[in-house]
Amino acid sequence: MKLSEIKEILLTLENVEFQLENGSFVPEHFHVTEIGQIIKSFIDCGGVIRNEKAVNFQLWNADDYEHRLKPGKLLHIIQLSEEKLGIEDSDIEVEYQNETIGKYDLDFNGKTFVLKNKTTACLAREACGIPDKQKKNLSELTGNQSSCCTPASGCCS
Repeated sequence: MKLSEIKEILLTLENVEFQLENGSFVPEHFHVTEIGQIIKSFIDCGGVIRNEKAVNFQLWNADDYEHRLKPGKLLHIIQLSEEKLGIEDSDIEVEYQNETIGKYDLDFNGKTFVLKNKTTACLAREACGIPDKQKKNLSELTGNQSSCCTPASGCCS
């Protein structure tokens, strides 16, 4: 989800809720302690230099159990970060501490924001010798077998 998308969604909500992909919810007294832009420059295992940008939200739970972040307040924090930091309309990455600090992609299911588990992948598969999975049609798999099992062939007697 891009920053512009969350801003549009926040205008339609009465409450802000975050849910992990496993169905459990971030406690409703969470805080958004940071909004920033992460710029990552790196070289992949194939020697290609890459640059990525993401908008980072950090969620935190405190002991103030009566705290509730309203959509208007979150929208104000986003707008302030855009104005003061020059944050671009990039994909959002959410940091949230469960057992350890995790990084999640962000989605919306029509009611709550969903923290989607991130995965890793090799960006230079050819350089590492990792073959791409090839899709095959079922007809290709059965077409190469011999026809010994035709009726009256005697193979099943």
